Amino acid sequence: MGAKAKKALKKNMKKVSASAAAASSQLALPQNPKPSADFLPLEGGPARKAPVTQPLENKATVLYIGRIPHGFYETEIEAFFSQFGTVKRVRVARNKKTGKSKHFGFIQFEDAEVAEIAAGAMNNYLLLEHMLQVHVIPPEHVKPKLWKGFKCNYKPVDWVQIERRQHNKERTLEEHRKMLQKVVKRDQKRRKRIAAAGIEYECPELVGNTQPVPKKIKFSED
Repeated sequence: MGAKAKKALKKNMKKVSASAAAASSQLALPQNPKPSADFLPLEGGPARKAPVTQPLENKATVLYIGRIPHGFYETEIEAFFSQFGTVKRVRVARNKKTGKSKHFGFIQFEDAEVAEIAAGAMNNYLLLEHMLQVHVIPPEHVKPKLWKGFKCNYKPVDWVQIERRQHNKERTLEEHRKMLQKVVKRDQKRRKRIAAAGIEYECPELVGNTQPVPKKIKFSED
């Protein structure tokens, strides 16, 4: 190949490379493309920003206390939990008839943060061989009836005194006879059980008076 042919080949190569560069520049995307109709912004002004959501404040100040041991009542609960903060009121669930504790209750603090700290510290706390169950009650679950009777001072029923009055009350002649009949029936049943067991035993005879005890008469000093 001569020199003229080589020069002509080089010119042709330059033309081909220039045309290829122009074609590639046309295929390349523009720097600021126009948005298509499918992605046009909605009309009506600039876009609004979403509102900033703030975390909800904790307003729960009431705690549930379960598995309360015997002897750990209102006064003791208030004194024990006052180490965390100011206690507003305490209520222990009790039996309406006997006044005995049902082993669960409620306590209210003035500050919600204090209530949350107390619940976390006292939950599953071993006290007098009882594992306390302490949980925060949401405000929407706290009903007005929950604190009904929290200031009542329950007095346990003295059953010994009641039985003593029943035993020592003044009876009429008819009531005294019914009481003696019950005593005789119990004695007969006891004799039959002893005889059925094959035991040779002579039960002592009942000794008593069919007349009621006379009433006590008080005389004036005049």
